[in-house]
Amino acid sequence: MGLTQPQEVRCTVRESPGEDWDAFVSGFPDASLYHLSGWPQVARSVFGHRALYVEARDPAGALAGVLPVIQQRSRLLGNFATSVAFFNYGGPLAADPPVAADLMREAATACAALGCRYVEFRDTQPREVDWPRRTDKITLQLELPATVEVLSKGLGTKLRAQVKRADREGVSCRTGSVELLDDFYAVFAENMRDLGTPVYPKRFFRAILERFGAYCQLVVIDCKGEPAAAAFLTFWRTRAEVPWASCRAKAKPLGMNMKLYWELLALSVGRGCTVFDFGRSTVDSGTYRFKRQWGARPQPLYWYRWERALGEQPPEASAHGEERGKVMQLATAVWQHLPLPIANTLGPLISGALPW
Repeated sequence: MGLTQPQEVRCTVRESPGEDWDAFVSGFPDASLYHLSGWPQVARSVFGHRALYVEARDPAGALAGVLPVIQQRSRLLGNFATSVAFFNYGGPLAADPPVAADLMREAATACAALGCRYVEFRDTQPREVDWPRRTDKITLQLELPATVEVLSKGLGTKLRAQVKRADREGVSCRTGSVELLDDFYAVFAENMRDLGTPVYPKRFFRAILERFGAYCQLVVIDCKGEPAAAAFLTFWRTRAEVPWASCRAKAKPLGMNMKLYWELLALSVGRGCTVFDFGRSTVDSGTYRFKRQWGARPQPLYWYRWERALGEQPPEASAHGEERGKVMQLATAVWQHLPLPIANTLGPLISGALPW
């Protein structure tokens, strides 16, 4: 009796997801929240980006793999695509490794036809493609205990003392959704200005909360009558992640950033989460050391990049790369000194086109 030949799987690119997309994602063990079809749609509705849905189907029409892609265009940074933009995860989902690689190649072909100079695939595992992989970013994750009491004991006396330092200021913690958006955004926008980075428009967060409210929660730390620190939490299965967390500069010496992260961890334990994802960092950076002190362990990220051959790139893409980097460094330094109202006006006009 002969061996059974594998069924042929066909990849296609669509601008809207198949009706079975989200069911496939929900049943796939390695899926992230950001593989759901609504995330590219949020990018399209808020920023006007092109959303691409790469699907692999077997001869019977059943999904065998998916890959969401967002195309961005910018006068400064050109034409590029990401799976998925604005977040840490979004590579191909397929049980068969060759199918995952086919999804990536199909996405690269489609984006090349759209004039993209590169496509970045933000993955958590190695893939069967001969493309460069970024190694400068990692994610930091903490395994959570079953109770808040065990969590507190595991932090050690130094961290507990820093959290208690904030408690002496009479702080309070609020959790919620859209009703806390203004307070979250006030802290976030100020922090982004201080970092020299254009802020997302408030409508971006509103769109996420309205579409994915069951998976999201805002947390605000108040001190002396005003928001001092704030974070945006997402939940997927038994994992919690903090894509955005901010603390006002004047509140950091009072330990408000420490209080914020303690509340995030305690909240996640209370929801039954077993892993807390602190988000991506550059190794040995300030944010990396801050997250490590909580006991978080680094996990590698496999961010692959397909790029056009140098001779195929538009002249502006290949000739001005170094100049573009210098401009970005200068822009960051200038942005940090902008008055907050100006930064908050200009930032939302720029941020959607940046390679977050």
